[in-house]
Amino acid sequence: MKYINATKVLPDKLIVEIQKYIQGETLYIPKQETEHRKWGSLSGGRQMLDRRNAAIKNSFAGGKSIEQLANEYYLSTETIKKIVYSHKR
Repeated sequence: MKYINATKVLPDKLIVEIQKYIQGETLYIPKQETEHRKWGSLSGGRQMLDRRNAAIKNSFAGGKSIEQLANEYYLSTETIKKIVYSHKR
C-alpha cells in the first residue's frame, strides 16, 4: 500500500473536516464496494482453478476415487473432498 499525503490529493476544506476526527495518523480509505474485484479475476487465476475443479468433479463422477484425484492433482484428500462435495458450479 502506497502512502499519499492528503494535502496533495484532497481539498483543504475536506482535510479540516477529517482533522476533527484524526490528526497525524495513517488513515486507510477502502475502495467502494463496486470497485472490488474477486481474487484472480484480472490474472485469470480464478478461471484456471474453476476449470481444474470442474475436471476434478467430472473425474470423481466418472468413478475416480478421492485418493486417485489427490495423487493426480497433488492436492490433499481433504481439499479434493471440498471440491467434489461443494455445490458450486
